[in-house]
Amino acid sequence: MSGPVGFRSAFRRWRADRPFWGGLLLALGGAWILLTMKASLKVVLHVGMQGLAGYLLPALMVLLGLLTVFNPAQRLFYSITGILVTLGTWLTSNLGGFFVGLLLGAVGSCLAFGWLPDQEPRRGRRQRRKEAAAAP
Repeated sequence: MSGPVGFRSAFRRWRADRPFWGGLLLALGGAWILLTMKASLKVVLHVGMQGLAGYLLPALMVLLGLLTVFNPAQRLFYSITGILVTLGTWLTSNLGGFFVGLLLGAVGSCLAFGWLPDQEPRRGRRQRRKEAAAAP
């Protein structure tokens, strides 16, 4: 039974090298906003640019979330663009998917922006005190 365990550990290693949770939340926020849109495509084409933006901005959120996960080298650009697009859905897409999609997109963009590659794990105060006491 080394198959699932091997896949799980490989996925954890892959996930550790990228802002996975930030990109996932940004994409989920865009998907939620797309799901909460009530109008059909025929209505959107007659409404004009405002209606088109209601579908374009959440689709862009999904795209930016996926790009953040699969291309972490450009995470700063994707996260800044993601938060701007997420805030734009406030006006165009039912108050950002009734606040749920807006909140998911904002948290995901912030997580992606704050992610640092190759950062050492933080040590707690107790750990630092033990190391300082053991040093002299």
